[in-house]
Amino acid sequence: MVGVDREGVAAGLPQFITVDPFAAGTTVVLDEQAARHMRVLRLESGAVVGLRDGLGCVGEGQVVRMAKAQVHVEVTRVVDVPPLPAVHLLVPIADRDRMLWLAEKATELGVTSWRPVMWRRSRSVSPRGEGVSFQAKVRARMESALAQSEGAWLPQAFPEANLERAVLAAPSGDRVVLDPAGAPLTDPAPGALTAGDASVVLAIGPEGGIEADELEQLRAAGFRAASIGPSILRFETAAIGALAIVRTLLARGTPA
Repeated sequence: MVGVDREGVAAGLPQFITVDPFAAGTTVVLDEQAARHMRVLRLESGAVVGLRDGLGCVGEGQVVRMAKAQVHVEVTRVVDVPPLPAVHLLVPIADRDRMLWLAEKATELGVTSWRPVMWRRSRSVSPRGEGVSFQAKVRARMESALAQSEGAWLPQAFPEANLERAVLAAPSGDRVVLDPAGAPLTDPAPGALTAGDASVVLAIGPEGGIEADELEQLRAAGFRAASIGPSILRFETAAIGALAIVRTLLARGTPA
């Protein structure tokens, strides 16, 4: 990423995530992990770096002090980036490594929120991604992906929930569950994915599929079945394919 010639604040610079708000003229203190990363990149005082708070604020600044456990960056430029149309992802609790991979790629595609769901067939998976320590790993993977892809908004990551709780907490909007028997996702319901203020909820089932009563529960909650093709896909492949399609459809309907 270093030295890449692109336009915009912080474009092409080494990127760092900070949980602290920042503005031009202020100094941001980055943590030990950032300091370690800077040493790997062989950055020194005076280097110019990009900053992102995961809430739409993107800036760049100059390293003014480096220590083993922290780095001080003087912020020189800041811009606020508006969020993309909302796409909320209900993911299955599944294999830990594959969930982490999906968290990374979903962040790159600009997913708005992430909620793991304990489907009935999720219970047979081992080792599966759940619990507080795993949630921290998901967050770390998302932060790394945000910096690498130079995004502005981190997904809101919720703790795992059973299907009933996940459905109750799902935002309003176009609710979609991936199902090979559904209509093509590329042919959305009229107006569903093309309004500039659209919100989409994507439910991805576990490997082995969603059981009939679970699917009926989703339909009763306003989810429509949609397909991304006849192939049998791993959950993470299906999620990324669906996210890419939805992002493309939403971009077509978003005013320039």
